[in-house]
Amino acid sequence: MLRNLTRAVPALLALAAPAAALDLDAMSDAEREAFRAEVRAYLLENPEVLMEAIAVLDERQAEAAAQGDSAMIEQHAEALFENEGDWVGGNPEGDITVVEFMDYKCGYCRRAFPEVEELVEGDGNIRYVLKEFPILGEQSLMASRFALAVRMLEGDDAYKEAHNALMTMRADVDENSLSALADGLGIEFADVQEKMGSREVAEVIQENYELAQAMQISGTPSFVMGDRMLRGYLPLQQMQQMVSELRAE
Repeated sequence: MLRNLTRAVPALLALAAPAAALDLDAMSDAEREAFRAEVRAYLLENPEVLMEAIAVLDERQAEAAAQGDSAMIEQHAEALFENEGDWVGGNPEGDITVVEFMDYKCGYCRRAFPEVEELVEGDGNIRYVLKEFPILGEQSLMASRFALAVRMLEGDDAYKEAHNALMTMRADVDENSLSALADGLGIEFADVQEKMGSREVAEVIQENYELAQAMQISGTPSFVMGDRMLRGYLPLQQMQQMVSELRAE
């Protein structure tokens, strides 16, 4: 239908205006009105053309957005993939890196949590980077500070245990719940609490805020998968499909 419309336009122009007047701005008022009337009549007779045109426009906009995302990823690759403040799991030598911007109080992050775990563990060749991105209030911020403090004091394994516990914790995030969590991990809460207020912890979170702003990320979960961006939750099967597509490129 779009090709029919393309062929119809010159005919409409021939009826409505001299051959030289191919620009609406170059037409007289009468010619312009006649042209518009012919186009309107065609579209009313063939309304499916509008849907096809919208589909093409959506596809072009999606392609442009993907190209823009790829350029942003390339520009900020070091901060995305190689920041020492971030925990790295999965296969450190994996052929694809997945970066997740997450918030412990985000319902969709919690929903994605077991599926991302299955994606990484089931694949075996994905490098997985966690970005602490607390944007949903004071409890989110406390949880991220706790997790980062644990990593700085006790290392990556302890961080992952804390991360998993925070992702599945039903209680509010406060001093009591974090103290109980620290006890469960065999960590002295007083030490963690002191580290939570440190400049080092604040810097990691601030860097992630700034990176998210540069990457036009405003919600969680948000993922960088190879040279693509995914803003929002995506079921496991679709994430697996994206990984397959990336490997096929």
